[in-house]
Amino acid sequence: MPLAILALAVSAFGIGTTEFVMMGLLPDVANDLGTSVPTAGFLVSAYALGVVVGAPLLTALGAKVPRKRMLLLLMGLFTIGNLASAFAPGYGALLAGRFLAGLPHGAFFGVGAVVAARLVAEERRARAVAAMFLGLTVANIVGVPAATALGQHLGWRATFVVVSAIGVLALASLALLVPRLPDEAHTGVAQEARALREPQVLLGLLTAVFGFAGVFAVYSYLASMMTQVAGFADGSVTWLLALFGVGMTLGALAAGPLTDRALRPTLYGSLGALAVVLVAFHFAARSEATAPVAIVVLGAVGFLTTTPLQILVMNKARRAPTLASASNHSAFNLANAGGAWLGGAAISAGWGWTSPALVGAALTVAGLGVAVTAGALDRRAPRAASHVVASGGPRLREEVTEGA
Repeated sequence: MPLAILALAVSAFGIGTTEFVMMGLLPDVANDLGTSVPTAGFLVSAYALGVVVGAPLLTALGAKVPRKRMLLLLMGLFTIGNLASAFAPGYGALLAGRFLAGLPHGAFFGVGAVVAARLVAEERRARAVAAMFLGLTVANIVGVPAATALGQHLGWRATFVVVSAIGVLALASLALLVPRLPDEAHTGVAQEARALREPQVLLGLLTAVFGFAGVFAVYSYLASMMTQVAGFADGSVTWLLALFGVGMTLGALAAGPLTDRALRPTLYGSLGALAVVLVAFHFAARSEATAPVAIVVLGAVGFLTTTPLQILVMNKARRAPTLASASNHSAFNLANAGGAWLGGAAISAGWGWTSPALVGAALTVAGLGVAVTAGALDRRAPRAASHVVASGGPRLREEVTEGA
């Protein structure tokens, strides 16, 4: 893999750390700013909202900006957002800082995935994208636990100062290691938007919303499940969350080669396996012996779905892949918000702390249904195209080939 992908992975490490660390710092932030933990929880939502808004907006605004420069601008905005969070004088300012830090998240991964795919041979595109995402998974093993511990001992502001320093390191890595891609075809906003309206792209995004919501339905309440049901002490939560990061890393390592070999079968298999794992998690989470294993497996199978979904939308929007790629991260964050909300609703309804796993399984089955439907429509399209070509002559054959 080119060294440029290491720079993308360092950036992903910083983004992953700031995205997930707030969940462990909520009590400290609430106590320091004189608010309740549920109110402080809106800081998580503010970041997710920034991702949902920023992914399509910033990608569209930067459609004609060279991709290396765009990566630098986005990482600069990320660093500023975290500095604003570190020195926020109150709750409102911190809310704004979190929203600002979330804005470049989806756009960065969208542009980064396109860059990573262009740096390697066609048959290694999925492995390159998965390698970039390794930074995100390693953040959950090392970055989030370390940043949480730092915030608990030195104050939550110190955490965001350190994340800002990681942002500066990422900027230097991107500037030094990422080449300026030759012969970049700059697409306009209209062309990017047209690509986003492709039925297969929309079905891919819908698959992400439903399929990945199952993971967040459980992850959002993992700490409570482990302490309230499995019987772990509060101090064990940090290493249990790190186990989830270990599973994510294993899933990312497997996803690249499998996706390069067979994209749709990998997507179908990972979603089907995720549904089964979520049902099993409902029972495994009740024991100290089986819960840690279930956490690793959930992280691995859950993250196995991300690379095929990313490559799928990029393939189906090949002439203008950046906006579709970035919008995929908006879809993942909608999955985050929707999964957490539905999981919380199940708990509030009195179904038990582990009931979000069953809710997540149902959501994942819905995502699998969308994916299978999209695959059936995709297989039907070439047959229709070949029929048109057979009756349309050489010129039409050329046009259909270009659009495939």
